[in-house]
Amino acid sequence: MASGKHKQRTDEPTIENRKARFSYEISETLECGIMLAGSEVKAVREGKISISEGWVRAESAGGPGGPGLYLQNVNIGHYGPAAANQPPSMRVRKLLAHKKEIARLAKAVEVKGASLVPLKVYFKNGFAKCLIGLGTGRKAHDKRDAIKERETRRETDRAMGQRDR
Repeated sequence: MASGKHKQRTDEPTIENRKARFSYEISETLECGIMLAGSEVKAVREGKISISEGWVRAESAGGPGGPGLYLQNVNIGHYGPAAANQPPSMRVRKLLAHKKEIARLAKAVEVKGASLVPLKVYFKNGFAKCLIGLGTGRKAHDKRDAIKERETRRETDRAMGQRDR
């Protein structure tokens, strides 16, 4: 293409971790790139990825690859046509972010109860992206309050819909 623009694909999946927003109080988010092997990209495009059990490890320095964010415990299924050239489905994958953002998140995770969780995996301009969130775990009573609040909001919306008819 002479214009240099990427073609937009509308059939690409957006994989969300809905359990994370329920289990954690998310205070901030960050969009990162993901380093994937070729067959992993194809598998993600087919939706063969599970991020609900995943978490992110932040290292400010001294890690095997230096400072970085590492996506742990995320399962990317095998892409059939790639046959023998398949990386392991549960390997650690590096997330791409600026050094200052990595250092800030690594410092924030040191606080007791704070953790980094993957919220969403999607494609943007042909590149695989991962939205990660800095969150603190919710207690059982906080989860019950969230359920109650969601149900009252749903009932209010339903009543408003009945009124408009």
